[in-house]
Amino acid sequence: MFNLKLNPIKSFRKLFFPFYKNKELKLIFQKLQDGISEETVVSRFVGGCVRKHLNGEKIDDIDVATILTIDQIKEKLKDTKFKVIDTGIKHGTVTVVSDRHKLEITTLRRDVKTDGRHAEVEYIENWKLDSERRDFTINAIYLDINGNIFDPQMGTVDLQNNNIRFIGDPQKRIEEDYLRIIRFIRFKIMYDDKIEPSTSTAIKLNLDGIKKISKERILIELLKILELKNIFNMSNNSNLKTIFSLIFPEFLYLGRLDRLKKVYKYSSLNKYILLAILLIDEKGNHEYFSHKYSVSNKIKESLEKFSTNLFKIKKNKKFFEKDILKNVYLNGKDHMIALNLINFSINQKIKFQEFSLNLKRILKIDIPKLDFNGEYLKQSGLKEGLLLGKVLSIIEKEWVENNFQISEDRVKELIRVHSN
Repeated sequence: MFNLKLNPIKSFRKLFFPFYKNKELKLIFQKLQDGISEETVVSRFVGGCVRKHLNGEKIDDIDVATILTIDQIKEKLKDTKFKVIDTGIKHGTVTVVSDRHKLEITTLRRDVKTDGRHAEVEYIENWKLDSERRDFTINAIYLDINGNIFDPQMGTVDLQNNNIRFIGDPQKRIEEDYLRIIRFIRFKIMYDDKIEPSTSTAIKLNLDGIKKISKERILIELLKILELKNIFNMSNNSNLKTIFSLIFPEFLYLGRLDRLKKVYKYSSLNKYILLAILLIDEKGNHEYFSHKYSVSNKIKESLEKFSTNLFKIKKNKKFFEKDILKNVYLNGKDHMIALNLINFSINQKIKFQEFSLNLKRILKIDIPKLDFNGEYLKQSGLKEGLLLGKVLSIIEKEWVENNFQISEDRVKELIRVHSN
């Protein structure tokens, strides 16, 4: 089954060039099947790769389920070009790496005992039982190497209807792993923003359970949400927005998505920009978020730089006008384009015409280049090292402050003064 209404070209490509016909993937499946009757299905694709295949979407991660144990997987792929890496032994998972692919292969299992964070599992050979321990019906669709679908939870029907449905009782599924609440939000934003009353009730009753989940796991799911192309779906449903706000109270400014919606097509969105829009204020809200979730240095530095420059914009009305060449040089075009987007989304007083004019100013700028470099300074008698870097910085700073003008005589003077 395909979703022809999505994109005819994608559906055509999926029909004649499905991912499972790849030679490397077929060889891996063949190796896993060796020595076992063809009547027994040893391995199937499952999860996101199957869901995306059926929807004609780009496939990035490939997950495979198998009746084999980890030791059996290693034995069957021994002496092949495929490298087997122990990435999740306690979960029954290994990663198989080839020239062009990376697959997560997991032994079929069922949950014996769960506490909302971790699960004790029993390895099995029953495909239906394996499907019953998964979170959503659309993630429990299996696909064999010949393209045959095995769908014990009717996930294909839900996928066609953009319906995100827990397998079995939502209350029970959430209690098994509270992170499923955030995953539910992510899939709802991806496919549909409507929440059934029973599911909404189950989520709200179990929100406290998220406190049991590590901040690291929560952050990973959050960043996946912020990278969704359908992120604006969140603002379409007050129930969804309320649940998100209860989980992430630091996101005080979800209403800014309505402003962002007016201009986001003029710039590429990413998680750094969205974090800035949804977090930054004059009270250091983004700093609290960074501390609470122990974010990466890249995220922390990005938020800090956006915050600093937003403050400069507020103090300097010429930031995007007279001083724009200087600011583009110091920050780069990509940062300035993003900053213009963030500034519009945050500031209700800015009109679209002003946003558009700022964008045009940024795009037409040719970034100036300093004619004097380290090689020039060495030829002038400076030795390579800290002093050379210091003098070059002094020259560059004066060049920038002087509207990107500096004479060779002035450069030689600065070298002479600061080299002693």
